[in-house]
Amino acid sequence: MEEVKPYIPATRALPEITLKAVILGVILAVLMAGANAYLGLKIGLTVSATIPAAVISMAILRFFRNSNILENNIVQTAASAGEVIAAAVAFTLPALLMMRYWTNFPFFLTTSLVTVGGLFGVLFSIPLRRAFIIEQPLKFPEGIATGEVLKAGDTVSKEGAKDLLVGGFVSALIKFSQSGLMIFEESLMTWTRAGKTVVGLGTGLSVVMIAAGYIVGVEVGVSMLLGNIIVWVMGIPIYGYLHGLPENAATAYDAAVGIWSSKLRMTGVGAMVVGGFWTLIYLIKPIKNAISSSFEMLGHLKLGGSGHIKRTESDIPMSYVMGGIVLLTIPLMLIFHYIMSSSNLEISPLLHWSTIGGMTIASLILGFLGSAIAGYMAGIVGSSNNPLSGITIMVILSISLLLWMFLGFEVDFLSNTTKALAAAGMTIIFGAIVANAASISCDNLQDLKAGQIVGATPWKQQVMLMVGVVAGAIAITPILQVLFEAYGIGDVLPRPGMDPAQALAAPKAALMAAMAQGVFSQSLDWSMIILGGSIAIGVIILDTIMKHRNSRWRFPVLAVALGLYMPMEVVVPLAIGGFIAFFADKKLDKSRATLGVDFHKAESHARRRGLLLCSGLIAGEALVGILLAGPFAAYQSTTIFKIAPEGFHTWAMLMGSTAFIGICLYLYRITTQRKY
Repeated sequence: MEEVKPYIPATRALPEITLKAVILGVILAVLMAGANAYLGLKIGLTVSATIPAAVISMAILRFFRNSNILENNIVQTAASAGEVIAAAVAFTLPALLMMRYWTNFPFFLTTSLVTVGGLFGVLFSIPLRRAFIIEQPLKFPEGIATGEVLKAGDTVSKEGAKDLLVGGFVSALIKFSQSGLMIFEESLMTWTRAGKTVVGLGTGLSVVMIAAGYIVGVEVGVSMLLGNIIVWVMGIPIYGYLHGLPENAATAYDAAVGIWSSKLRMTGVGAMVVGGFWTLIYLIKPIKNAISSSFEMLGHLKLGGSGHIKRTESDIPMSYVMGGIVLLTIPLMLIFHYIMSSSNLEISPLLHWSTIGGMTIASLILGFLGSAIAGYMAGIVGSSNNPLSGITIMVILSISLLLWMFLGFEVDFLSNTTKALAAAGMTIIFGAIVANAASISCDNLQDLKAGQIVGATPWKQQVMLMVGVVAGAIAITPILQVLFEAYGIGDVLPRPGMDPAQALAAPKAALMAAMAQGVFSQSLDWSMIILGGSIAIGVIILDTIMKHRNSRWRFPVLAVALGLYMPMEVVVPLAIGGFIAFFADKKLDKSRATLGVDFHKAESHARRRGLLLCSGLIAGEALVGILLAGPFAAYQSTTIFKIAPEGFHTWAMLMGSTAFIGICLYLYRITTQRKY
């Protein structure tokens, strides 16, 4: 169990939930929801709001007397809820427009399902905090970065401030040069045709992924790289040889991406399902301990005991968590009842209520499973690169199958396309609730990791996240409606005369629509999902063997699943960051005899400098990502800052690669210095 010394000790109590913190947190939650809703609909990606919210909070609260670091932490906790709500909603609900199931975003229904799902996510994350942050501690790179940024804003050594600021400035400059000016390439790919197929290698040039890889370490990096090699180095050439290349692929790399996105990426979803259940088996004990300790403490207090629980370990009591889950099942069932009643399925009352009961239980199970998987992966790669879409696909497929099994007793979906569409629409709505729970749980755990570092009170963060959920849920419906009215979504335009080229593509929502409809039309290809599950079983066997041999190397199955699902642009630089940490530790270890008793001081100093630099790298890109979202939305274009002329690709690739290598070398240098 990892022992973390909080910046504000447990014995010292500072104001956390204050009026100014609540107001600022709600405002930032709404702003972050708007920025990320646009990005999610435009390009299918969102950016983490945790660090930008922390920086904005520090800048604003400096103007108030008696503000403190824990207030800033509370603000970023609430604000980040808006971002993850936008991601979960943008990846699901627009599918209902693209399927012609909805014609707009109904305010009350949308707000209700987002609120219910988000509150479930907060409650699910409470026992997971002890499992992932205390009992079996994961790294949570963005949580660590946020905590270090907050500490730096309060007070930090001159050298520490330098590392943090250098990382932030360089990362911001590189990100703006990549996504804004477009004079730095964002990836380096070499793919070529080889007979009937394609082969190649490549890497992304994101310094943030180097930073995340350094923080999570080489074991996770190697595991993800293993999954990536299985799909990209082995799977794509084999699939291309056996089944041919996509007809519309202009280049070898386009062909590789086409095979990956349409076929092999689904192996990651299958592996996530198997890996998720396997991980839950390991989580039974720590979650049971968390629940038991909470009830024991509550009983002790009722009997008049003193209850020596640290302020920094005080969650919302488990009795409240259980009661909240029970209470939330009431609006959950009402939403299900309303959706099914308005879908004109013409089923018997018995089947109607049996389906509602069954789907309620299934949603609770899937919600907790999705929350656990999302939380685990946030502990590996952070929130920005968390494969929320993969978890959502898992949920959509599971709910589709369950609905098909329940309703199939009285409804023939193959012969009645209207009812098949209604069932697919219901699936998306049910899936959106569960996706919101998973995304909020993931975000809450990241925030709680930051809180652990700065010395926050967990239950106050959990309450404030609920405030952020409600604020984001109320704001997200009008935001989606305004974006739909302004641009259109997919091929759905709200009025005649609009330019289809300006419509928001909503690529993740389009994928969810295809998945849901594919189940009820029985046209979905399950082979890749089954293959991914088989790979996960093989990895579990390998990891178990390594464990029994007490090997230094382990292969966490969800990390391998993440490597199967994610592109090379994400996985390779993350693995490079892990290798930098590994070789830096090896080099320092050679100085153990020379330094003697001072070795541990030198080791601690080098790791802290590396952590601060990486925290700055993560913070800089996150800030620029949020700042670019506003102009991109206002001008309906992601190229408004572009200055790179035609034919600049080679130079952009060279400049981007140089910056990437430079950061790698600098990180290695400062983490191998023997100063202390």
